[in-house]
Amino acid sequence: MEVRLRDREATRERLLTAARALFAEHGYEQVTVRMIAAAADANIALVGRYFGSKAGLFGEVLAGERSVARVLDGDVAGLPRRLAEYAGERMHADPESPILRALERSAGDPEVQALMTERLRTAVVQPLAARLGGDDALARARMATAVFLGIGSLRRLLGPSDPSSDDVDRLTAVFEACLR
Repeated sequence: MEVRLRDREATRERLLTAARALFAEHGYEQVTVRMIAAAADANIALVGRYFGSKAGLFGEVLAGERSVARVLDGDVAGLPRRLAEYAGERMHADPESPILRALERSAGDPEVQALMTERLRTAVVQPLAARLGGDDALARARMATAVFLGIGSLRRLLGPSDPSSDDVDRLTAVFEACLR
């Protein structure tokens, strides 16, 4: 029985790996469940069993990506600086990252938009608001999230850049303003 569990996990990982690569190369709309199963050397029915649908599989690919959650640990007073450092990392993010390519190629798809909205809400806005607390925590979390989205848009349009220590200081001031 344990061997089956390991095989199940190995198959699930192969499906995730194949999906990540195919979504990055072709975009969400162009990738079929059949393509994913073939690339993972798995039965097509297993996509439905493990993920429910292609959209569910894409959601799992997104869930496996880094999020701002690791930045939330620590004292609240240091949060603006940690957010600024994380934003600086995002300024330099590899534009060839498979997940960034997948999102850019698929941004117009309604299923992908719904998944991204949910991911943004559950992985960034809600955890940040919970960490901040207070009556207007959600509004402050949304403002800080808008800064991240702007940095992502800038990187996509102008390419990655190495942030200077002055840039991180400026971003710290921006996050302090957003979070107070």
